[in-house]
Amino acid sequence: MILGRVVGEVWATVKDEKLEGRKFLIVQPVDLEYRPQAGFVVAVDSLESGIGEIVLVAQGSSARQTAATKDRPVDAVIMGIVDQLEAASLEELERDYRRRARDVESRLAEQPES
Repeated sequence: MILGRVVGEVWATVKDEKLEGRKFLIVQPVDLEYRPQAGFVVAVDSLESGIGEIVLVAQGSSARQTAATKDRPVDAVIMGIVDQLEAASLEELERDYRRRARDVESRLAEQPES
């Protein structure tokens, strides 16, 4: 899945009949602090997303699992609009990992030898 920002729209007057009535949006990947990353993807919009919104994009066979894209020739679909994102910092993750490693070592030391 890709976290991205909707940055534009694609209009295609001639397209496969299974895509008639579908809106195509340009999504630029972003990092966890919403900073733009390289590249873009054109995704079918299944949620009435708008320019500037942070969205979740599914790709590949997963992109054909929504009601709007089932059995359609789609490789990317916007399937979520992000309200809020919460991610731990690398320092927090490392601190938690060290704490859990100490807990495991402590439990192993308490076990009787066989």
